[in-house]
Amino acid sequence: MVSTWILFALAAVAAAQDCQDYVSYTGQAHAPFSSGKYNFSSMRPPEECRSFSSSEVEGVITDMQQKIADPDLYQLFQNAWPNTLDTTVRWVGNSSDDTSEELSFIITGDIDAMWLRDSANQLKSYLPVLSANNTIGSLYRGAINLQARYLNESFFCQAFQPPAESQISATANGAVDNDNVTPSYNNNTVFECKWELDSVASFLDLSASYYRVTNDSSFFSNYQWTQTVQSILNQSYYLQNSTYSADGSVTTTPYTFTRLSSDSEGTQDNSGSGNAFENTGLIRSWFRPSDDATIYQGFIPANMMFSSALSSSVSIANAIGESDLADQMSTLAKTVSKAIQKWGVKKVTTVDGQTTSVYAFEVDGYGSQNIMDDANLPSLLGAPVYGYVGTNDTTFQATRKLLLSSKNPYYGNGSVIAGIGSPHTGFGRVWPMSLIVRIMTSDDDEEIISTLELLLGSTGGTGLIHESVNVNDGGDFSRQWFAWANGLFGQMILELYQRKPHILQHSFQ
Repeated sequence: MVSTWILFALAAVAAAQDCQDYVSYTGQAHAPFSSGKYNFSSMRPPEECRSFSSSEVEGVITDMQQKIADPDLYQLFQNAWPNTLDTTVRWVGNSSDDTSEELSFIITGDIDAMWLRDSANQLKSYLPVLSANNTIGSLYRGAINLQARYLNESFFCQAFQPPAESQISATANGAVDNDNVTPSYNNNTVFECKWELDSVASFLDLSASYYRVTNDSSFFSNYQWTQTVQSILNQSYYLQNSTYSADGSVTTTPYTFTRLSSDSEGTQDNSGSGNAFENTGLIRSWFRPSDDATIYQGFIPANMMFSSALSSSVSIANAIGESDLADQMSTLAKTVSKAIQKWGVKKVTTVDGQTTSVYAFEVDGYGSQNIMDDANLPSLLGAPVYGYVGTNDTTFQATRKLLLSSKNPYYGNGSVIAGIGSPHTGFGRVWPMSLIVRIMTSDDDEEIISTLELLLGSTGGTGLIHESVNVNDGGDFSRQWFAWANGLFGQMILELYQRKPHILQHSFQ
């Protein structure tokens, strides 16, 4: 295992410097600038102010300068891909209970808390340089171990405070002052407690990704991973239950959530239980990856990701001798996948008047359905990205066509950018993340090039990827510092180099 003493030394050096807050830093221009028409500033902090260092990452950044012909595209890649390492590795260390257990606390960016989903996706950007024997491997293991701890302590929560070992003070979250949640949680350890199925799916996906690349199974049996996975299975069985039992009585849900909120996305109805749900084999989710409330709790994208990630994690359980656990995992993954195909595929009329079968965004088992998509991953558009279906799957292709049209109520199209947005940021705003996923699920060179061009033109001149952008005003964006979206952009560029290297030779000048 990689020693963390090097990382502590880096943190000490950074603390000794007069390092500017990154939001303030990105509000200023910094040389060197790209030589293209966008004249992008360098947005990497000075080396002494970066939160984590990886020679492997620096090597790839240097190597890609010869692979990316367009100077603006290269500068955007250089700013975006290392953003998680440069700015969001808040603390690394070891457990106070067992000093061999690595821990990594990784924030989202401008929110000083660790989301299970975001941190997992932020790290997945570095799969190309992951090794069990380098600092990236140590960072992965630390995140997996800390996420396992979080889930064991507060299963239904999605965002967390720094671990006690870090001696970092908890961040205040005023929104939770109005929460009424069962089971209850401690705001000193939990930042927010919204049950999102994609949170546990992200934990499983991060675990499976690490094992697939490194073939290192040893640490999974040493700490809390097995206990966490068994908890995921046990809670999932409860979360498959219907609102009504066979005799017509109302069942008790294992989780409820209400909050004093100015909009419906911030709370759940029926005293926090949500809308009625029929047992379909799907696992209920009270909230989406946007942290917005679901309308129907059969949230298909998260069930897709959960089924895929759970299935991929079976090999870990087998590798550490947990054959019974592996069988349970495999059975549940198949059950959820069958339920998606039975209940999550719906007939719709497309923009050209044709009737076709597509994946619904949400269902309730009673026949209600929500046909749309949200840019946050997991999304319907991103189903191939997390391995649920292939890009050539007939139902996925029909779904993709609908989602990238006016039939999707959250598809925006303006003079600056066109793509999928989110109720989280409102109408008329597109998330660049959806354009990145569009590229990752396309084999069409013209579509990829035109989408890259939109991404280059929608940073508001900052040379960074934002949360959302006004479709007609690139300078009107949300979240100046959003590490996950930046990392995903870099991940997409590296994947393009593997499957379509000629596109990176295109000029956008």
